[in-house]
Amino acid sequence: MKKFLALVLSTVAVTGMCADAYPSRAITLIVPFAAGGPTDRVARDLAEAMRKPLGGATIVVENVVGAGSSIGSNKVAKAAPDGYTILLNHIAMAAMPNQLRNIPFKIETDFEYMGMINEVPMTLISRTSLPAKNYKELLAWIYQNKGKINLGNAGIGSASHLCGLMVQSALQVDMTSIPYKGTAPAMTDLLGGQIDLMCDQTTNTTTYIDAKKVTAYAVTTAKRLTIPVLKDLPTMQELGVKGFEVTIWHGLYAPKGTPAEVVAKVNAALKAALKDPDFIAKQEALGAVIITDHRTDPVDHKKFVASEIARWSPLIAAAKEYID
Repeated sequence: MKKFLALVLSTVAVTGMCADAYPSRAITLIVPFAAGGPTDRVARDLAEAMRKPLGGATIVVENVVGAGSSIGSNKVAKAAPDGYTILLNHIAMAAMPNQLRNIPFKIETDFEYMGMINEVPMTLISRTSLPAKNYKELLAWIYQNKGKINLGNAGIGSASHLCGLMVQSALQVDMTSIPYKGTAPAMTDLLGGQIDLMCDQTTNTTTYIDAKKVTAYAVTTAKRLTIPVLKDLPTMQELGVKGFEVTIWHGLYAPKGTPAEVVAKVNAALKAALKDPDFIAKQEALGAVIITDHRTDPVDHKKFVASEIARWSPLIAAAKEYID
């Protein structure tokens, strides 16, 4: 019995020391989307901003792509719960429970929630060869071309896919959804005129809008954006689409069972990063809004994701677009 108690006390002591020493080696930040995409960009900027508050730790971004972000998410869910494998994902966390027929993990119970990062507005854009040059003309073109419109996205479960579902629902028009393996190939085909429309994050579209390589019609926020490139774009609600508001949020997650002390350290580093002037400037230049409210706390982050799962469930069910 004495030997058993000694072993338990020793284990507790070592665990405590590990938590106190964290991080003592490189942290892997899993991004379940392609390198160079908008979520990857957020991850790399955040990794740099979190290095200092984590004592100069090395944070390695690893892209694990596929199946609506579930492959990368599953890798984290099944990883050792020691704080050295962390997931950065977006609104796909709310879509996966409804879009994956055979999801290998549970969003609600297989992760430790570590806090939210930002919210990214979306923009409704088209190929420049499309004749509509404003939203009124776009609506007329859409209704004249029912059944012939191609709406691109970065894959089922991606931010652009979810925004596209909401566009179709709001306008009561079915479009042909064209899923790609990432944002980059979808944008390439839009630029080349192979697809008609896309609804994607400002972190991806702002550069192309500024260069006039795509035509922009509206933003998906409740209020107009203030950054110069997008400040003249109306909101969907201004244009008469009541209740239309979509922002793509990002958050951090660790495997279930990660020590509370480690979660607290990562959360503190995240909150420090969200106040970092360089990180704020990089995000604001892309139209992203840094989260400063209660959702940066793990408990409220989890409650918010649960509310988003409930919000998107009926829209996804109606679309019947699933990942097997």
